[in-house]
Amino acid sequence: MTGFGYLRPGSVQEAVEAHATHPGARYLAGGTNLVDLLKLGVERPALLIDVGRLPLDGIEELPDGSLRVGATVRNSDLAADPRVRERWPALSQALLAGASAQLRNAATTGGNLLQRTRCPYFQDLDKPCNKREPGSGCGARDGVHRDHAVLGHSELCIATHPSDMAVALAALDAQVELYGTDGTRRLPVADFHRLPGEHPERDTWIRPGELITGVLLPAATAGVPSAYRKARDRASYAFALASVAVVLRVADGVVDQVGVAFGGLAHRPWRARHTELALLGAPASHAAFEGAVDLELAHAEPLRDNAYKVSLAHNLALDVLNRLAPAHAPA
Repeated sequence: MTGFGYLRPGSVQEAVEAHATHPGARYLAGGTNLVDLLKLGVERPALLIDVGRLPLDGIEELPDGSLRVGATVRNSDLAADPRVRERWPALSQALLAGASAQLRNAATTGGNLLQRTRCPYFQDLDKPCNKREPGSGCGARDGVHRDHAVLGHSELCIATHPSDMAVALAALDAQVELYGTDGTRRLPVADFHRLPGEHPERDTWIRPGELITGVLLPAATAGVPSAYRKARDRASYAFALASVAVVLRVADGVVDQVGVAFGGLAHRPWRARHTELALLGAPASHAAFEGAVDLELAHAEPLRDNAYKVSLAHNLALDVLNRLAPAHAPA
């Protein structure tokens, strides 16, 4: 067994200071991903900093109508919160699609955002993986890659991000709140995760030592129709082959607010900016939806065995857009 230290800090400040002074430390909350990686030997932290009992487990409505979700709020509690279900339904749907009930009872909001890829080459120490060991190669590129990325990948990595929750948060314009030695800052969830580029070992833009303290659901998307849909190999707990979260408001037959994000297609939740730009001010018609989705997916670069993801994502997005639109102009 590989030994490691363990610390249960009494405050966020103490947690961040401990992380800053212990290179190789890891934060621990629900542990539904980190503990698995410890067992596999993928993660070998010198110190585990247990933040699970810090006062970060509240859901607070702010005066402007936004909702602040603490980093250690359990996925099951967030999915069941009546404010989330009524005003940001795509998030509740994504959480319920994301894991078994047992895992949702343990997994946290911050941990969900930080979970690492489920690429089998990343999890197998006998296989080459630039994400796990930079410079070792990408076994998936010439190996088994049916489940891997079709958007935004690089020569060094074709892994996908596994979170369902993050896809919904990206479409909903949510922000992630971070606390570090330089204080508090916020990042849009859509910009929090990185594309692999030359450094696939870096999953996010989080700075060394920073701790996720919460997520902010904005008032601007509160009550706007939204939905999440996911395709997977089996109806029970499984990661997305492709998924989509959509926020869509239509006024007088014209789209006046839209957010679209894909999951299962890239190294991060993929915000479909080309689709959104094409739809703003356009008629809420099937033809407009299809053309806008095609603009985004035209940038896909499928590999030998995963081209099916492009048409799968196309059909998922069209289905959700059509379902959310209250009425459609003639095709």
